[in-house]
Amino acid sequence: MNNTLPNANHASWNKGKPTGQKSALRLNQIYAIRVRRQLANRTRDLALFNLPLDWKLRACDLLQLRVHDVTHGSQMASRAVVIQQKTKRPVHFEIA
Repeated sequence: MNNTLPNANHASWNKGKPTGQKSALRLNQIYAIRVRRQLANRTRDLALFNLPLDWKLRACDLLQLRVHDVTHGSQMASRAVVIQQKTKRPVHFEIA
């Protein structure tokens, strides 16, 4: 039976890189992203960026959001409710 140990000279793939949770975006970074999306007329991207920040939605909750969740027929709803996937709690938010 061949018992070989890993090469001790081989560096790990994340050596020297920061690990753990990333720090939150600073306000000037958020404003810069919003302005770039507005100037580029990227309305959808701007909405996808603003929703989780403004209403504390996670990405998994945002991806499950559909058009019929925020509309009534052809009219935009003024309020909507999303059930969070992780906590199963409802999040109520107003749409401006």
